Amino acid sequence: MDNLIFSLNATLPIFLLMVLGYIFNKIHIIDEKAATWMNKFVFKIALPVLLFEDLAKQDFAGSWNGRFVIFCFCVTLCSILLITAISRLIISNKVERGEFIQGSYRSSAALLGIAFIHNIYGSGSSGMAPLMIIGSVPLYNIFAVIILMTTAPKSVVMGRYTSESDNSDQVRKELIIKTLIGIVKNPILIGIFIGLFWSLFKIPMPKILGSMVSSIGGLSTPLGLMAMGATFDYSKAINKIKPTLLASFIKLFALVGLFMPFAVLMGFRNEQIIALLVMLGSATTVSSFVMAKNMGHEGTLSSSIVMMTTFGCSFSLTLWLFVLKTLSLI
Repeated sequence: MDNLIFSLNATLPIFLLMVLGYIFNKIHIIDEKAATWMNKFVFKIALPVLLFEDLAKQDFAGSWNGRFVIFCFCVTLCSILLITAISRLIISNKVERGEFIQGSYRSSAALLGIAFIHNIYGSGSSGMAPLMIIGSVPLYNIFAVIILMTTAPKSVVMGRYTSESDNSDQVRKELIIKTLIGIVKNPILIGIFIGLFWSLFKIPMPKILGSMVSSIGGLSTPLGLMAMGATFDYSKAINKIKPTLLASFIKLFALVGLFMPFAVLMGFRNEQIIALLVMLGSATTVSSFVMAKNMGHEGTLSSSIVMMTTFGCSFSLTLWLFVLKTLSLI
């Protein structure tokens, strides 16, 4: 019951912020223009600052476990490749496929990992969460940029739009170059790598700078979630209910069921298992919607997956915790 209450406290406020954004839209407080601005601000400023803050204050060097980081990296890579292969068989719409793929693999790893380990093992036992973040989160975002750019409705190539049917070698070359530039210039990735650099070199954080960073980063979640709710179209979401349910099942159950046995065989236990559970089975991060909208996608499928996995993970994570506890793995 304690784990259920903790899960509900962690996820239901997120869900309710989306509902609040929807209500604000209906009473004309957040219109389409305001929601677009909020998404842009979150994508370019608030979310990168939040990720920087989360990573900069972690002690990666002091808790280093290369074997665990490599495992997180390999599992994340396998998850992305597997979902991509499956999506080609079941999602015929190329544009929709991009949102489906990233919605199925991107977890709220950076936000929930440390919180879950703190809740179960105490505040002094969060060393595995930062290592899980190193092994998974940069890969999440790099592949998200690649997937969203290559499946966008119209790819902006060298300052002009090209249709999906344009398959000339020149267009493909230009798209590859633009995708690589998109990875390098992606604000979220920049925030991650600056945070890692800050932590590894133990750069002190002045109190004034720390307060400013916390204030800006703190805007990312409420603004992003309310913008998502304000632009959420239930009529469109109903038409995408099948891919939403499938992506949610993959995110909350299939990845955990597939890869957790390998983690057990590798000898991982306790905090390591909890960190992997969050990596594999937590709700799809709100940044998947923010990135999809800012890279030319409609965002309806992304927001549907975020809403469904956010609501569902309160119960699925509790179920997984019960199973792991019963098996004496945590």
